[in-house]
Amino acid sequence: MTDNCIFCKIIAGEIPSAKVYEDEKMLVFKDIEPKAKVHLLAVPKVHFKLLSEMDEKKAEILSHMFTKIPGIAKENGCKNGYRLVINQGDDAGQTVFHLHVHILGGESLPISIV
Repeated sequence: MTDNCIFCKIIAGEIPSAKVYEDEKMLVFKDIEPKAKVHLLAVPKVHFKLLSEMDEKKAEILSHMFTKIPGIAKENGCKNGYRLVINQGDDAGQTVFHLHVHILGGESLPISIV
């Protein structure tokens, strides 16, 4: 955990969130500023900022996350598809520097860069 990371604080239970899924490796909760009818954030419980910081342990966690995301998306209203977004760094618009996956859906999404 990093002391000033909002996602680490959410994982630790210090900041409330609208959790939709949790296990030993990940937490999924509703985004507080949704960009689609369904907008969830899937967050690994291990703190790291970028995919370039990934090692074998972190890769295993991300593999677990990507295995769980399809079911979580479907259970939360993304029955006809969904979009996954991982912003990496300032130029991509990453605002919380704890790697996370945006799950967007529940409606027809425009074909554009999110």
